[in-house]
Amino acid sequence: MSAFLSSTDGVAAGFLRPDSVLRRLASPAAWAEGPVWLPAEDAVVFSDVKGNRMFRWSRDGVVSVFRDPSNFANGNALDRDGRLVTCEHGRRGVSRTEPDGRVHMLVDRFDGRRLNSPNDVAVKSDGSIWFTDPPYGITGDAEGFRSESQVIGCWVYRFDPETGEVDAVATDVQRPNGLAFSPDERRLYVADMSVVDFPTKGRRHLAAYDVVDGRRLANPRVVAVVELGIPDGFTVDAAGNLYCSFEAGVMVIAPDGRRLGVIAVPERVSNCTFGGPDQDELFITATTSLYHIRLAARGVQYGHLLEGR
Repeated sequence: MSAFLSSTDGVAAGFLRPDSVLRRLASPAAWAEGPVWLPAEDAVVFSDVKGNRMFRWSRDGVVSVFRDPSNFANGNALDRDGRLVTCEHGRRGVSRTEPDGRVHMLVDRFDGRRLNSPNDVAVKSDGSIWFTDPPYGITGDAEGFRSESQVIGCWVYRFDPETGEVDAVATDVQRPNGLAFSPDERRLYVADMSVVDFPTKGRRHLAAYDVVDGRRLANPRVVAVVELGIPDGFTVDAAGNLYCSFEAGVMVIAPDGRRLGVIAVPERVSNCTFGGPDQDELFITATTSLYHIRLAARGVQYGHLLEGR
């Protein structure tokens, strides 16, 4: 299937190659989410939130169950040592998978109260773990376990795995979902999709924050309004462009908010990540499936794991 572009032509905009083609790799999920590329294995792990499982796709085309049950896993990332960091709706926390396969809960509380249901996660180069905490895993039993919220808001948090310190770094968001750092880590981008719960007054935008001293956020502002749908998970390329999922595909947005184009996908898109040996392959989760497209752009999030390969 070809990659359909609206707005500026993707080749001219610099993120598509003339031979870029969207391919469906597998369709094993009820609601696919949280793709993460494993450089050491040349494989992708992704969550099936509603199926309470995780899958692994390898370069040879084999799709296997990675974890079942998964505690309603959602977003995933890799830490500085290549360990899998996972948002779990079921246990209402962020876990880490150790090299021996043990799954260790890192953080599930703030000020002694249980988190809502961590949704997406980004690991900064200093090892700190930043994550969003909307309520979608506790509002029903389809993606977690129905329960009352113990915290007073849906916030963005920073967790330091060395000290165990957890801080609420953004409390002005209504329903934070995807998040990613700019290549220089001076900005943190956060998707706010509160229009789902508040149709008349909710938000459907990407916000940017300045990262201060590597620990705090300041100067919140709206970078882009995703008028064509609802912003969900996203990733960033080496030029700072954002690849934001929404109902009809992946919207490519420049750092200044200009819309560069849309990679159309035949299922509702939830998230995406760069991967591949040269970081020029975009892996996209959409409803039941994992998709792939090779781009002219390159990602940055696994650079530290590729050094010396």
